[in-house]
Amino acid sequence: MKTVVIYNSQTGFTKRYAEWIAEESGADCFELKEVKKKNFDEYDAIVYGGWACAGSISKIGWFKGNINKWTDKKLIAFCVGGSPEDNPDIDVFLENAFKDYEKKVDVFYCQGGFNYEKMSASSKVMMKMFTNMLKSKKDKTPEEENMVKMISSSYDISDKKYIKPILECLNK
Repeated sequence: MKTVVIYNSQTGFTKRYAEWIAEESGADCFELKEVKKKNFDEYDAIVYGGWACAGSISKIGWFKGNINKWTDKKLIAFCVGGSPEDNPDIDVFLENAFKDYEKKVDVFYCQGGFNYEKMSASSKVMMKMFTNMLKSKKDKTPEEENMVKMISSSYDISDKKYIKPILECLNK
């Protein structure tokens, strides 16, 4: 199966996962800005990866805008975020990301992290505001307390094991 992995990465976590998937599956791998007008007829499977941003997957509009053209292809999307995989909000987030395209796209989550040194200025400001809002909240839940600790500084919880379900889906 000829496969292509396309990704949009801000701080490197999504790029890392895209490269791991491509390496393990023998796929071609491109950054989104390189392929926006590329013809994908030669591929049997298209994998798109983006990072979680304010309840959405970065640049997912490009992928969704092409889904109806790719009816004969296996379509997979993955999202990389800083939350641990057992966060119950992730399942809701992933279900909502493609609710209009049910059964057309298999969707996965990969733990990444935060790298404040590589974030854009606007993302840093947004995260600072979110962190401050959480810190000032009274009666925080244990999950919110944990989140404040996690997002207060850079960290990396990425692991190659999170690509296993994506590779299994590709091989189905």
